[in-house]
Amino acid sequence: MARGPTYRVPWRRRREGKTNYYKRVKLLKSGKPRLVVRRTLNYIIAQVVEARIEGDRVIAAAHSRELFKLYGWKGGGKNTCAAYLTGLLVGYRALLKGVREAVLDIGLAKPSRGSRVFAVLKGALDAGLKVPHSPEILPSDDRIKCEHIASWARELVESNPEFYKRQFSRYIARGLDPRDLPAHFEEVLARIKADYEAKIASMMAEVSGVG
Repeated sequence: MARGPTYRVPWRRRREGKTNYYKRVKLLKSGKPRLVVRRTLNYIIAQVVEARIEGDRVIAAAHSRELFKLYGWKGGGKNTCAAYLTGLLVGYRALLKGVREAVLDIGLAKPSRGSRVFAVLKGALDAGLKVPHSPEILPSDDRIKCEHIASWARELVESNPEFYKRQFSRYIARGLDPRDLPAHFEEVLARIKADYEAKIASMMAEVSGVG
């Protein structure tokens, strides 16, 4: 541990690796809600959060676990396509709560191009939420649809069937052939859009009518 008369003990959440306060201050200076993206061992969590003196207030939230419960998702809970769908959900929900713009908050995650945190961003953008970003950081459409996972599954089933069964045991247990993951993604995407796009259109029409 560092020592010396000028050493200052970092705040608890910084010591625990949960909050970078310097980045947080920069985000708060924007004056906009934050699109907060976090990953757990098995899931993706996305929230649109408003900073207040008494503490952050969650305006809208989505959890990749909801994909299983509400939309029949049979894939993984933390892969790129699940991250995109979670971002789409939180984007739609934020719009319904009247939020049009946000800034991205990825916490202590490494900002790697095409990563899952940016798949969440892509989903929120496609929902209609405006978030400042550089287009090159977003994952490609092939990765959004998890074509890379399906392609790997096709290779494994030929080269190493036993490893294929172990690697994709959860997919298979849920009744999904991982080689069909892109098509399944499109099915779940259509269900989410059917659930929200009419509501968004109706809300926008009401706002336009008031204006």
